[in-house]
Amino acid sequence: MAKAHEEQVLEAIRRHGTKGVSDDVLDNEIPGLPAPDRAAAINRLLTAKRIQLFQAGKNVFYKEITAEEAAKFKGLGAEELLLYQIIKAAGNTGLWTKDMKARTNLPQPHITKVLKVLEGRRLVKSVKNVNNPSRKVYMLAELEPSRDLTGGAWYTENQFDSAFIEVLREAVIAFITRKGDTTLREVSDFIAARKFAKVDLRDEDIHSIIQTLAYDGRIDVVEGDDPDDDAEHYRPMLFSAPPTTALTSIPCGVCPVFAECRDDGPVSPATCVYYDKWLEF
Repeated sequence: MAKAHEEQVLEAIRRHGTKGVSDDVLDNEIPGLPAPDRAAAINRLLTAKRIQLFQAGKNVFYKEITAEEAAKFKGLGAEELLLYQIIKAAGNTGLWTKDMKARTNLPQPHITKVLKVLEGRRLVKSVKNVNNPSRKVYMLAELEPSRDLTGGAWYTENQFDSAFIEVLREAVIAFITRKGDTTLREVSDFIAARKFAKVDLRDEDIHSIIQTLAYDGRIDVVEGDDPDDDAEHYRPMLFSAPPTTALTSIPCGVCPVFAECRDDGPVSPATCVYYDKWLEF
């Protein structure tokens, strides 16, 4: 009889595939199986590693374990499997241990112990967050951490890689200067072909490098000559502003409160402390 109950439960779980099924749904789909018998069948299937449970929101779901998963999870207890599932659900953004505690109601020391088991089995790994280095998050071992965690292409081992950025900047300005007129697509293809980076650089990464060159006055961002070409074009800067002018040599040219200066205002030429210092010089 027990075996028949297990098959009833397993068949109902299989119908829902990888989405899993909640206990309420099982109750509706196997109305002839009393709740105590259903719970006993579920516990036997969990112990035999034929099904696993996972949490989605406030509900617990069950799904069948494949042969491959059974080999991977062999020897793990229900709590290890539960923690694995909620870490898996977090994807490549990872999950903080305090969030694990809130979702599982397991004591923090117990979570630490379970994580050591999962890390030892190489099922999960810890990743540091560049925005909060003291906070580690956990994700499946085979996942690549999100760029929000690692800082993307501009961070190496959680450190901002200014030297790498400068190398890219010089490579990009040299390419734009040589081409005379180019686009983001051409610059990205050039960087990829030369293999400047150990990581894949996206178009937005290259665009951010180009923007720094434009802000520094080293290139011009212009429209293409073809009316049907809506891409930005980049050209070497033809005319650069001198570092100093007649205006910047007097206090007004660099005054931080210039916009507030007027004869009857709190800041005025008559009371200007910057002018006093300049005239003393």
